Amino acid sequence: MSTDAPRRSPFRRPSKQEGPRATFGQLLPFLFEHKAVLIVVAILSVIEAVFTLVQPLLIGQVIERVQLGETLGGIVWGLVALVVLASAIGAYQHYLLQRTGTAIVYSSRRKLIARILHLPISEFDARRTGDLVSRVGTDTTMLYAVLTQGLADSVGNALLFVGALVAMIFIDPILLLSIVGVLVIAVLAVGSLSGRIRNATAEQQERVGELTSGVERAIGAIRTVRAAGATEREQAAVSGMAEAAYGAGVKVAKASALVVPVASVAMQASMLVVLGVGGFRVASGAVSIASLVTFVMFLFLMIMPLASFFGAMTSVGQALGALGRIQEVLDLPLESDGDRSPATLPATAATDTPAIAFEGVRFRYPEAAVAARAAVEREALSLATEAHLDTESITAPDEANEVLRGVSFEVPVGKRVALVGPSGAGKSTILALIERFYDPTEGTIRLGGTDIRDLPRDELRARFGYVEQDAPTLAGTIADNLRLASPNASDADCEPVLRQVNLGDVIDRSPAGIDTPVGEDGVMLSGGERQRLAIARALLAAPPILLLDESTSSLDGVNEQRMREAIDAVAEGRTLLVIAHRLSTVVDSDRIVVLERGRVVGQGTHSELVESTPLYRELAKHQLLV
Repeated sequence: MSTDAPRRSPFRRPSKQEGPRATFGQLLPFLFEHKAVLIVVAILSVIEAVFTLVQPLLIGQVIERVQLGETLGGIVWGLVALVVLASAIGAYQHYLLQRTGTAIVYSSRRKLIARILHLPISEFDARRTGDLVSRVGTDTTMLYAVLTQGLADSVGNALLFVGALVAMIFIDPILLLSIVGVLVIAVLAVGSLSGRIRNATAEQQERVGELTSGVERAIGAIRTVRAAGATEREQAAVSGMAEAAYGAGVKVAKASALVVPVASVAMQASMLVVLGVGGFRVASGAVSIASLVTFVMFLFLMIMPLASFFGAMTSVGQALGALGRIQEVLDLPLESDGDRSPATLPATAATDTPAIAFEGVRFRYPEAAVAARAAVEREALSLATEAHLDTESITAPDEANEVLRGVSFEVPVGKRVALVGPSGAGKSTILALIERFYDPTEGTIRLGGTDIRDLPRDELRARFGYVEQDAPTLAGTIADNLRLASPNASDADCEPVLRQVNLGDVIDRSPAGIDTPVGEDGVMLSGGERQRLAIARALLAAPPILLLDESTSSLDGVNEQRMREAIDAVAEGRTLLVIAHRLSTVVDSDRIVVLERGRVVGQGTHSELVESTPLYRELAKHQLLV
């Protein structure tokens, strides 16, 4: 089979799905957060509307006085004053609306960020990071238009519309009736278009989210993509997402574009009717020229709120499409939802109480997370195979089986326990369960004799120093990464820990020292340096229990030995739970737990397991330890 055959990206939507919808009622809380400012805007809008409504009346008087040859007196100056005041009020109102619109975007982003960072880990497994980023960045921006395009000054516009309508009734009700039909048809047409705009906007925002996710994925794995010769295919896949976003944007443009001609036709038709019918009535002496001019000015004042209303309908429709995606995240449960009433760990546990105990633990990843993880792992495996990279650690989750099946073991206080076994045996999942990234499907995990589900998550996690298998490094500096779990640590505290894990040369080679930038995802550090930095971060926090997942997998022999010495030094008086593929790093552990396909198949020391457990003996034989 040709390796150049096109491959469907796992991030591409398999079928069209209806996006989340929001109602106008869900938009109101965002507006009510700024109700004090909105009340001021409404008052200013009313004042501006009153000043504007008086202007046609004054202009009518000016025309009548000119026709009668009378002096204008102070009418002109009064008219000028009203125009200036109305303009000044309008400018200040515009500023308040712009500022409040920006504040709504800011507050919605704060809510989203707070929600996202407290979501269960399973949500991150099931969702694309780029799509979540798009909701924070792009979708929230759509809320800005709600205030800046006519909704917030609706009170003033309503008054302007009603005032103009009443004035026109008094001037010439017959002339008014001649244009009512045109205006009603325009309003109904725009109302019907708003639903189409909302749906099209929701689809557009979803497609933009997919595009953001695709770009982030391609850039994040750019080295693997280049090494696999997959650059053109990735470009085609991301370009396809961009094309889908373009197509959705065109739908929004088509629906929105129809609003403009509807409003334009309504205005022009109204003017033509007024000029035709009004000219006839002036000729017949039913109305005066001054009254007709005043009527026309009021017609403009009535159409202005309608135009604003049409714009508001469009902007609200777009905002509700984006708000549906925002609300979908805001409605997700938090990690802490459903937690039990928190208990408190005893200050000192009994000496015979294990630091950590697993009792018949079974676990299966949530279905959505399994599907997403499987897609990512399959793509990673395919790219790595094409690039002739190591694929041993890449295994897609088995959707049919549990990850852990009745796991029971203990980690004594102050001892070192190692978890070993082939890839996919469930070793990393055990550490994830201890950190409560997930909760067991069945069984119990205890910390110092207390069920960890009874403990506050922050208190629980503060007792662990967790070093992940991939050793992620945050963009920023070495100091930023070190202080992630120890924000109050001084430079004097940080430097010895860095030298302890053999990172002294990294801070010595740069004049910035511990403030040396590490680049995006730690790209300016080697894999081993990133791993050592992650271990240094855990050591700086000095927790009573260390959880190390393949903590020396990226290290060479010399650095591995130094790392083992550093861990030995800080392990004094601490409890360690270590995962390792290289048995040479854990043969001296107090206890070794052997896992296979989610089950414990052996426990004991190295020498005991060589005698009692065939799987361990086979692993040791392959690594020349027996």
